[in-house]
Amino acid sequence: MGLATVHAETVNPRQTWQLLDYIAVDYAGAVQGGKVVAQAEYAEMREFAATVRAQLAALPTTPTQPDLIAQADRLTAAVEAKAEAGQVAAAAHQLADALLKSYPIAAVPSTAPDPARGAPLYAQQCAGCHGASGQGDGPLAASLNPPPINFTDADRAARRSPLALYQAISQGIQGTAMTGFTQLSDADRWALAFYVGGLAYPEDARAKGEILWRDTKVPHRRIPTLESLTQISEADLAASLGEAQQAQAIIAFLRSHPQAVTAPTAEAKDDPFALARQRLAGSVQAFAAGDATQAKALALSAYLDGVEPVEPTLAARDGGLMREIETAMSQYRAQLGRRTPATEVREQAGRINNLFDRAAGVLRDSHTDSTTAFLGSFTILLREGLEALLIVIGMIAFLRKAERREVLPYVHAGWVGALLAGVVTWAIATYLVGVSGANREVTEGLSALFAAVVLLSVGIWMHQKSLAGRWQQYLHAKMSAALTRRSAIFLFSLAFIAVYREVFETILFFIAMWSEHNGGAIVAGLVAGSAALAAIAYWMLRMSKRLPIGQFFSISSILIAVLAVVLVGKGIAALQEAGWIGQALVAVPRIDWLGVYPSWQSLLAQVVVAVIAVGGFYLNARSSRVLARVTK
Repeated sequence: MGLATVHAETVNPRQTWQLLDYIAVDYAGAVQGGKVVAQAEYAEMREFAATVRAQLAALPTTPTQPDLIAQADRLTAAVEAKAEAGQVAAAAHQLADALLKSYPIAAVPSTAPDPARGAPLYAQQCAGCHGASGQGDGPLAASLNPPPINFTDADRAARRSPLALYQAISQGIQGTAMTGFTQLSDADRWALAFYVGGLAYPEDARAKGEILWRDTKVPHRRIPTLESLTQISEADLAASLGEAQQAQAIIAFLRSHPQAVTAPTAEAKDDPFALARQRLAGSVQAFAAGDATQAKALALSAYLDGVEPVEPTLAARDGGLMREIETAMSQYRAQLGRRTPATEVREQAGRINNLFDRAAGVLRDSHTDSTTAFLGSFTILLREGLEALLIVIGMIAFLRKAERREVLPYVHAGWVGALLAGVVTWAIATYLVGVSGANREVTEGLSALFAAVVLLSVGIWMHQKSLAGRWQQYLHAKMSAALTRRSAIFLFSLAFIAVYREVFETILFFIAMWSEHNGGAIVAGLVAGSAALAAIAYWMLRMSKRLPIGQFFSISSILIAVLAVVLVGKGIAALQEAGWIGQALVAVPRIDWLGVYPSWQSLLAQVVVAVIAVGGFYLNARSSRVLARVTK
C-alpha cells in the first residue's frame, strides 16, 4: 500500500501533523532555487504531501475539513511546482496549525520538562545514530539511509518545535530508521525533546536569552504557557518579534530552562491576577491532555484563589467588569463539564485573560486607592453584616415580644461567640495555614443551606402563630414553661452559625484586601460600616417594639421566609463555586443581594424553598379558618 492510500480507521491527526512538520523542515534540503538538489528527498516530499492530503480527507468530518483539504491541495501544488522553501514551509506550518485547531492533539507536558534528564537519555538511546554531540555522526550513521538528523544544524533547528521532536520520539518517522520510543515515560520523552531541541544553540545565546526573557515583556505574551512553548519554533518567534537574533537567544534559553515559562516574572508579581492566569493556563493544558478532572480543579482554583480575593476592590471600582469575569469563568467551567473541543476552551481562556488585562489596568489606577479601599471595606462589612443582623435582631425582638428575656443570653452568647471565632479564623488564616477558596466556599455554602432550612421552618411556625389569635395561646403556654436545654442550644447554634458565616467571609476578604498603603482607609471603612450596622440594629429594635405582636409575627414570618430563599440561592452558588454541585447556566440577571445567580440549580432550589414557604402559609391560613369555624 502506498503512503497516499489510507483508510479512515488508520488515520491519526498526530501523524498528519508530524508529516507536515517534516515537509516544512526538510523541503529546503530537496529543492533550492526552483531546482531539485536531492532527488530521493524530493520524491519523499511529494509522497508526504500526497499522504497529508489523503489523510485529511479520511479524518472525521468537521466544518473546517474542506478548508484543510484545500490548503493541502495548495501545498501539494507548491511542492510539485518546486516552489521556494520558505513558501512551502509557511504553507505546511499554516496547515499544521489549522489541523491542531480542528483535530486537537493532546500532547502537553503536565509539568515543565527537565532537559538535564534528557542528557543521559540521549546518550543511552540516541547517540549511537545521531552522535555524542548530535551532529548525526554516530557509529551506526554510515549504515543508515536516509542518514540520521544533524541536531546541531541551526537552520533545521530554527524551523522545528519541541512538539515536533516529541512526536518523532513518540511515534518514530516513517521511511527512516527512527522508531518510536514508547518504552520511555511521557516526562522522559519531553525531557529528551527539549534537550535535543537545544543542541543547536551555544551557551552565550542562552545567557543572552535569559536577560531578554527577564527584562522584556513581548516574549511572555507570545509564550505564556508550556503548551505554547512546545508548539513554537525559533522561526515562528522571529516572525512575531521581528528580530531573528533575539528569537534565537530566547528559544535557546527556554529550551534549556522551560520552567522559566511557569515561573512568575517581575511583571507577574505586580499582576493581581498572576495566580489566576497561572491556574487557568494549567487548566487549559490539563484539558488538552485529556485530564478533565484536573482541568476543572484548576479552573475552580483560578477563580476562588486567584480572582475572588481581589473581587471587593474590583467590584468597588468597576462592578460591571467584575460580573463579566465571573460570567466568563462560569462559562469556562461549564465548557469543561461538556465535551467541548479544546480549541473552544482555549478561546474562552483567551477571552478571560483579556478581561484580566482590563481588570489589572483598573486596579493599577492609583488615584482612587484610598477611596476604593474605604468603599470596599464599608460595602463588604455592610453587605455581609446585614444578613446576620436581620436574623439576630429578629430573634431578639421575638423573644422580647414573647416575654422570654431569660433566653436572650443564649442568643447573645451565640453572636458574640461567632465574632470571637472570627478572630481565631483570622489568626489561623494569617499566621498558621492558608484557607483555600474551595474550603471557604464549602463553609459558606453549607452554613447558608443550614440557616435557610432553619429559617424556613421558623418562618412557617411564626406565620402560624400570627393567625386567629394563636399568638395569645402560644404566649400563655410559654409564659409558664421553663426554658429547656434543647431550645437554648438551638437558639445559640442559630445565632452562632448565622453570624459566623458572614464573619468568616468578611475576615478572609479583609485579609486579601489589606496592604500597608491602604490600611488606614480599610480601617476607616470598617469603623463606618460597624457604625451603620449599629444604627440599623437600633432602628430595627425600636420598630419591633411599636408593632402589635400579631402584626410583628406576620411581617417577621414573611421576611424570614424571603431570607431563607436568599440564603439557599447563595448556598447553592457557593457549593457550585467549590465544585460540589454542577452548574447549568441560564440567561437571567445576577442579583447578589437576592441570592439570584444564573444557574438552573440555584434558581430551582430557590423556587422549591419559595413553594414550601407559600404552601406552609396556605396550610396555616386554611387550618386557622377551620379552627375559627369550629370555635363558633
